[in-house]
Amino acid sequence: MSITAINVRNQFRGKIKEVIEGPVVSEIDVETPSGQIVTSVITTRSIKQLGLVVGKEVIALVKATEVSIATL
Repeated sequence: MSITAINVRNQFRGKIKEVIEGPVVSEIDVETPSGQIVTSVITTRSIKQLGLVVGKEVIALVKATEVSIATL
């Protein structure tokens, strides 16, 4: 399956900047070419299966049914 087969409109290309591994879930920080950081919380097992390491080029796919906003 190619990445174009996924129906997610919010796609951010970037490189993995940091991996914070936990025993069950971990955080992946992806830095986009514009310097923005997109953080994903995924299972540690998935990190190992996908071979996610600092410097690897990836696409962060964002599909949300709810976005919360707070006032300043």
